[in-house]
Amino acid sequence: MRTINPYESAQRIIRNAAEAIEVERWITELLLRPQREISVSFPVEMDDGGVQLFQGYRVQHNNARGPYKGGIRYHWDVNIDEVRALGTWMTIKCATVDIPLGGGKGGVICHPREHDGVAAMSQGELERMTRAFTRAIAPNIGPDKDIPAPDVYTDGQVMEWILDEYAKAVGRPTDRVLGVVTGKPVPAGGSLGRDTATARGGQFVLRATVGAAYTALQQLEGATVAVQGYGNAGSNFAQLVHEQDGCRIVAVSDSKGGIHDPHGLDPTSVLEHKKSHGTVVGYPGADVITNDQLLEVDCDILAPSALENVITDVNADKLRCSIIVELANGPTTPSADDILHTRGVVVLPDILANAGGVTVSCYEWQQNLARQKWSAEKVDSMLEKTMHTNTLSVFETTQRYAVTPRVGAYILAIGRIAEKLRDQR
Repeated sequence: MRTINPYESAQRIIRNAAEAIEVERWITELLLRPQREISVSFPVEMDDGGVQLFQGYRVQHNNARGPYKGGIRYHWDVNIDEVRALGTWMTIKCATVDIPLGGGKGGVICHPREHDGVAAMSQGELERMTRAFTRAIAPNIGPDKDIPAPDVYTDGQVMEWILDEYAKAVGRPTDRVLGVVTGKPVPAGGSLGRDTATARGGQFVLRATVGAAYTALQQLEGATVAVQGYGNAGSNFAQLVHEQDGCRIVAVSDSKGGIHDPHGLDPTSVLEHKKSHGTVVGYPGADVITNDQLLEVDCDILAPSALENVITDVNADKLRCSIIVELANGPTTPSADDILHTRGVVVLPDILANAGGVTVSCYEWQQNLARQKWSAEKVDSMLEKTMHTNTLSVFETTQRYAVTPRVGAYILAIGRIAEKLRDQR
């Protein structure tokens, strides 16, 4: 079976959506390729005194609606097609939830964790690499130009290093350039509510979908939920829908395996077990299952929250859920999307369902520019309104064009981007 190229998948959906609303060809062609691709090689002194050359990328896909926005990932498998795809998705995602940002993405090929016999980089090596990468891309980023954020194996500490090194590179105090990155720790200029934003955004999208009767599920109270990927997004989502919406969590998993209890799991207790044992596996009273088996658990709501391409044409017919909340990027292949749509399974696409993270990142950027600090209540209230309004817009578009929710979200986003592009000619 041919390996799915994520960039080609994104391009295919863009073509389909643009054709549905008869967008001008020049707009379609512009969205099919990044406006700028930056590839940098830079040396870093390692702990043993040697010097290693690293390769990094920053793809700036489109800035018609505002500065480029997107995370930086550190991973041994980073490649340009992956970064192109993620940058493209960010453009569409920001337009789907109607925030004033464009799309970008970055990455460095490295080993932040041990993998395949290669030792993990030390904290000192990661800092020196981050600072060197920042110097290499500094002319191309900035609060009004391109705003990186955390992604795979990067975090608030990495964002602090980028902020500090960028300030040195442009010769300005850090408090004058706070908006160059988001996802910072709160004391360093980050936003309250950012740590749970992806999960909370997914919760608000789910509420809007059920509340507007876009699915056969009548209410969230008592609904059963399975979560693949019990990291930040997955664990917070499980806790939020359990505690606030009355859902019953029946299965969760991480990279080492999963657990299942049809009578219900306590998501907070499961998280404590994972912190103590390094995995959810072994949680008392629950049956052990694989990640593949979790996808086929009988439940109302399935939340794939970790890996790409886990729902395919091989298993799409075996899923026993009525709603899929895509908290991960790209968990469903295009062919599986079609199968699920035919079966009546409502897929809440990643560019909508996990857009809470970039939405609150936008709020952080706006707070930094205005030199303000918003309360957690204000952030959550604004996020709920944004996600609710745009979920209804996505489904109205979906019904109008008789397409899948994913294509509907793309149609909505491309229409919004096209308006700006026409004005900027």
